[in-house]
Amino acid sequence: MFRDVSACNTYNYGDAVYWDARYVQEANCGSFDWYQRYSALRPFIRKYLSPSSRVLMVGCGNAVISEDMVKDGFEDIMNIDISSVAIEMMRKKLLKPGGLYMLITYGDPTVRMPHINQPVYNWKIELYIIPRPGFQRPAGSTESRSHLEPVPLTEKGLLPGDYVLEDPDSHFIYMCKKIDEPIDLSDKSTNPLTDGEMQR
Repeated sequence: MFRDVSACNTYNYGDAVYWDARYVQEANCGSFDWYQRYSALRPFIRKYLSPSSRVLMVGCGNAVISEDMVKDGFEDIMNIDISSVAIEMMRKKLLKPGGLYMLITYGDPTVRMPHINQPVYNWKIELYIIPRPGFQRPAGSTESRSHLEPVPLTEKGLLPGDYVLEDPDSHFIYMCKKIDEPIDLSDKSTNPLTDGEMQR
């Protein structure tokens, strides 16, 4: 969909709050492309890029250009945007059954699981915890856990009460596998993740 944006205050364009509010307000208006659709840009893109190229789509918004490029054979596209709402919309739209969303963060399950462990997402979540780069185990440590094994979680998706982090500043890796059909974007009952990127 193309809309007249001439009345917008350009001073707000660098403000994530502005974009979050705008995408929420226009959630039922469909996708928004600023200038051209992929069909018009394809000759230029194909001239300089091959489908095997790695593409970083900066300021992806909710435009369909990435989706159209995937349909045209591109396989490695990273979408980023200042708006967490836009990223949430794109993730719900583009992540197909069997698809995998990988979230790497300092946020432990008490912080992240309320956002990502919701029925509307229809995915199975496995958690891995790894120490930060350069972490040294204390002398005499008998830690034997494998970082390649998922961490057991409670029914509420939290760490067991007796679980002790090897490194207090560990990184939490949430592997979220889509197990059902994509959800309608008009569903406003979800809470967007606080991260403004597909991967972090």
